[in-house]
Amino acid sequence: MRHQRLALATTLALAIAVPAAAQQYTAKQTGNLVELRDTKADMYVPVVTTVGRAWKIQVKGKDLVRVGGATPEAFEAGPGLNGMPPLYPFANRLDQTAFYANGKKYNFDVELGNVRGPIPSTGFVGGYKGWTLVEAKADKDAAWVTCKLDFYRNPIFMKQWPFAHTVTVTYRVSNGTLEVRTRLDNLSVEPMPAVIGYHPIYELPEGTRDDWTVSIGAKTHWIEIPQRLPTGETQPIDNFFEVDHHAIPLKNYGLIDDVFTDLERDASGRATMKLMGGGKELIVTLGPKFKTVLAWSTALNAGGGGRGGGGRGPGPGAPGAPGGRAGGGPGGPAAPPPAASGPFPVDPAQGVKIAPKAAVAAAPAAPAAPAAPAAPGAAPAPANKGFIAFEPMIAITNALNLAEKGVYKELQTIPPGGSWEESFWITTKGY
Repeated sequence: MRHQRLALATTLALAIAVPAAAQQYTAKQTGNLVELRDTKADMYVPVVTTVGRAWKIQVKGKDLVRVGGATPEAFEAGPGLNGMPPLYPFANRLDQTAFYANGKKYNFDVELGNVRGPIPSTGFVGGYKGWTLVEAKADKDAAWVTCKLDFYRNPIFMKQWPFAHTVTVTYRVSNGTLEVRTRLDNLSVEPMPAVIGYHPIYELPEGTRDDWTVSIGAKTHWIEIPQRLPTGETQPIDNFFEVDHHAIPLKNYGLIDDVFTDLERDASGRATMKLMGGGKELIVTLGPKFKTVLAWSTALNAGGGGRGGGGRGPGPGAPGAPGGRAGGGPGGPAAPPPAASGPFPVDPAQGVKIAPKAAVAAAPAAPAAPAAPAAPGAAPAPANKGFIAFEPMIAITNALNLAEKGVYKELQTIPPGGSWEESFWITTKGY
């Protein structure tokens, strides 16, 4: 009996002396900020719930995406193209201040200020602060936060995009990977086209753009006019880059701002993009319903502001809010005043795609050739590391209007009462 009591006492002492293992995944909420952590992989993803967006994505203290604002409050006030920018309800550009859906034409009301011409771009929800927190939890397998936007509650949103719906986004951290899962629920009585996307801007911790290579897992490049609108013509991706598209040296190109489809899929239907340099890899994987990736990168001496043909501005922080920026990129100039525009014709004399002179005059200048070689010996700006944006999109740029013409064949629609749901993933190697 004495030996049994001694053994029990020893077991209890050991149990008290050895603390329980720390939880690998946590989801900590402080006001409007939810901090997701994977302690084993040292992955940290803080999400500002009021804008439904990740503020940072970090691995071992290194930023994977462009960070805006020194504090969560500063990011919330003006997120711009930082963190994980959404392109809702349409991704990238349209060739006029109108779109087609279900055989009908819908004209934007440019006087509201959240859509601007002549080439509307990036949607108009990017900085909106009307998202709500659904849940923030962690268990033994993951940590996650879910935010929801009731799009149909905002009259100005509905004026521009008259399809009642909700958007639900979940950020989930598990095994050193961030999953961004999006669900669209169509509450309308008509089918709703699904043409959203995201605009994360990636970088590596060491080196600059001139040291990095990228891999784009796609087969087809869409030819564009200088205002970055697809013409409907395509070519093999390797004709565009003139190199293996799995080892593209960014330093060879002054500008990449192009749409790629026919993504190369694995057995589960996923496609992969990579940013590589200095023994490190940043890997982006797209689920099967993301049919398109837009790759954007500018030369080091070109800065990282707006994009040609309507720019890359995030749009006003709130519908109709004064002082909002659109079309100029972070810190860029305000967009030009609205101007009439239309489909861009072929110049029969030259055989190239051109925009009407009025539209070109109203829009910011754009380089004349995609993937233009960088100027020999050009000195990069010391403070500019460079970047690559792999933008997951459900459909190509201007998909709504190209589908109406019969040019684009892969437009996805959500039936009344139906939903669309898909993910993309971000992870690293060598960090």
